Amino acid sequence: MPIDASVVESPGWWLQRLGKTMLDERQDRTDDDGETEPGLDTLRKYAEGKTPLPTIPGLDPREVAEWMKDARTNWVSLVLDSPVERLGVDGFRFGSSGGESVKADEDAQRIWRENHMKADSGLVHYGAAAQRRAFVLVERGDNGRPRLTHETPRQVAVEHAQGNRRELAAGLKLWRDDWTGNTRAKLWLPDREYDFITKTDAPTFSGRAASLRNWDAFQLPNATDGESVNSLGIVPLVPFINRRQRRLAGFAEHEDVLRIQNRINLSLIMLIGAMKYGAFRQRWAAGLEVDEDPVTGAKIQPFQLDIRKLWTTDDPEVRFGEFAATDLIPYVRSVESAVQDLAAISRTPPHYIIGAVVNVSGDALKAAETGLVAKVEDRQDELGEGWEGVMRLAFRVLGDTKKAEAWDLETVWRDPESRTVSELADAAVKKQAAGVPWRQRMEDMGYTPAQIARMEIDRAADALNTTPDDSPQPTQIQSRDTRAVIGRSTDVPVAA
Repeated sequence: MPIDASVVESPGWWLQRLGKTMLDERQDRTDDDGETEPGLDTLRKYAEGKTPLPTIPGLDPREVAEWMKDARTNWVSLVLDSPVERLGVDGFRFGSSGGESVKADEDAQRIWRENHMKADSGLVHYGAAAQRRAFVLVERGDNGRPRLTHETPRQVAVEHAQGNRRELAAGLKLWRDDWTGNTRAKLWLPDREYDFITKTDAPTFSGRAASLRNWDAFQLPNATDGESVNSLGIVPLVPFINRRQRRLAGFAEHEDVLRIQNRINLSLIMLIGAMKYGAFRQRWAAGLEVDEDPVTGAKIQPFQLDIRKLWTTDDPEVRFGEFAATDLIPYVRSVESAVQDLAAISRTPPHYIIGAVVNVSGDALKAAETGLVAKVEDRQDELGEGWEGVMRLAFRVLGDTKKAEAWDLETVWRDPESRTVSELADAAVKKQAAGVPWRQRMEDMGYTPAQIARMEIDRAADALNTTPDDSPQPTQIQSRDTRAVIGRSTDVPVAA
C-alpha cells in the first residue's frame, strides 16, 4: 500500500523530506557563488586518500593514473587524525554538592562502559570531523538499560524545530537490510515512531511526490502498521556538529584544505613526470643516416635509449651529445610550500608534517602545538554538549528525571596538551600548597574518575595501615644485675 506524503508533517511527508535531504547531501552541489561544495562522498574519498586525478596536458590519462598510485600522499588524513587523537572522554560529573554527585558520576560511568563508548566515542569524534556531523542514537535495550550506538550522516538525517536549533522535530534512519536485501527506514517524532520497508536497494526521493509507491509500513510485533509510541517523548538522536561556526549544518575538518591537497598531488605528478622524462640525460645524434622500413616506410630507431647501453657507430662524421638533466629542486620546493600552507591553515604542528625533530627544545615543541591544542579545546566545547545530551537521554531511559534534567552535567575531557610526568607532579605539589583539593589535583594529573575513586580507597587503606601505635614505650630499659659484686648490694639497679 503506498505511503501518503501529501499531508505536511505526516509520517510519509517526513520520510520523503528527510530521505531526500540525506541522499542529496552525499553529492556535490554548487552554491550561490558558483563554488562547488563537496558532498559526503567527496569528503570520504579525500579522507581515504582517493583524490581525483589532475589533468596533465599532453599526457595519456591512463598513464597519469598509474603515476597517481605513487604520487598520492594523503595529507588530509593527518589533518583529521591529529585533533581526533587528542579528544578523549574520561567521564562525567554533576556540579551538585553532597554524595549524590559521586553516585551520578558512577551511574554515567556505568552507562558509558556497558555501551563500549570508550572505543566507539572515537568513531563519533572522527565521524564529525570527517563528515561534518555524527549522531548517537539512544534507545531502550532489551534489558531495560540505555543502548547507545554511533550513526553516520549517510544513514541519518534530522530536522530541527522551526526557530529552535536545540530541539529536533523529526529524525530518520535509512539502512539496507543485509539479510533480506531490502531497505529499511525508521522515523522518530516526539510522540510516535514509524517503521518502513522497500524492496529496492537504492531508493530515491523526488521531494514532490504525493505518495511513495515503493514503500510499505514495516510490521513489528505488538504494533499496528509499523507504528508505535515513542516512550521517551523526544527524538532519541543527538547530533555532534563539527565547526558549526563555519556552517550551521557542520564543516569538515579537512574541508578548507581540499584544494591544497589537489595542488600537492599536481606538484607530485609533475615531479614524477620530470623524474621519468627529464632526470635521465636525454641523448642526441647528428649526421646519422636512419634506415627506413621497406614495407611501411617508417624510420627505424637506430638506438634504444637505455642507461645500460652505449651508442656507437662506424661513421666518423656522426656526432653524439646529451641534454642537461631537469632540475628537480623547484618541484620539491613546490610540494614543500603547499604542505606548509596546509599545516598553517589546519593548525597542524610542523613537526607532524616534517616527521623529524632535531635539536628542538621542549618549550619550542609546546609552542608549536599551541594552535592544535586550542583547536582541540574548541572541539571539546562543541562535542561536550553532545555527550551531555546523550547522558541526559540515557537517564531519561532509566526514568531518572532528576539527572535527565540536571543543568550542571559536565563532560570530563582528557587533557589535550602534551605534558611530562614530572611537569604534572610538580604542578600538583604547587597546587597542594595553594589549597587545591586532592581530587581536583588528581584530575589535573590526568587520572580518570574511575582511577581516582580506586585511589581514594587505597589512600584510606594506606592511612589505616600506617597509623602509629599510641601505647607508651619506655625511654630506658632497666635490668637488675643479680651477680654479687664486692662492695655493692645486689638490690641496686644497674643500667643495661
